[in-house]
Amino acid sequence: MHYPIPRSLEEMTALSQQPVNGDLVAAAIAGVITICRAQGYSLAEVQEWVLAEDDLLDQKTRQWLSEAVEMAWSSVEAGAVTTGREGDR
Repeated sequence: MHYPIPRSLEEMTALSQQPVNGDLVAAAIAGVITICRAQGYSLAEVQEWVLAEDDLLDQKTRQWLSEAVEMAWSSVEAGAVTTGREGDR
């Protein structure tokens, strides 16, 4: 099953209603990249957030996710959304 790349926070939230699988995770990562780029954030900023300590993921998983984001960053269409920063993170 393939999912469209989310282009808004509402579309990202809608993904949470789907069963988790590889395609859903890929769509979520692509959506985060698309939305962050549209808001003017850099790859380094996104990776910093992914690597930040939290109660959800262990360090090994955060590192894996950071690397996945880095690989996907160059694959996700850079011009997918161009709206500028929208409010707070």
